[in-house]
Amino acid sequence: QVQLVESGGGLVQPGGSLRLSCELSGSIFNIYAMGWYRQAPGKQREVVATITSAGGTNYVDYVKGRFTISRDNAKNTLYLQMNSLKPEDTAVYYCAKYRTPLAFGTVQAWGQGTLVTVSS
Repeated sequence: QVQLVESGGGLVQPGGSLRLSCELSGSIFNIYAMGWYRQAPGKQREVVATITSAGGTNYVDYVKGRFTISRDNAKNTLYLQMNSLKPEDTAVYYCAKYRTPLAFGTVQAWGQGTLVTVSS
């Protein structure tokens, strides 16, 4: 069974930083694309950043220059470093495993979500 376990969420003031982690088990990690999504209250889930099996990354415009997605294949772990956080970044963040080496198509599995709250 594919499982994704997330950690690192919490309360942070505007301008602060957090690093989210997602550990994958039950699958070979290094041959699949991974991604981070988020869902704010009352809104649909949206993609934030993706990373291919080869390490190529892509970001939505509103996080470029602030967020960094990375992966450590030796630890089967996906990361999202979030800097210069804004109140509008408040959401439940989910890690996702794709079915292919590229971040296209459907998501195979989701993490349970970790809450990030940006507030004074």
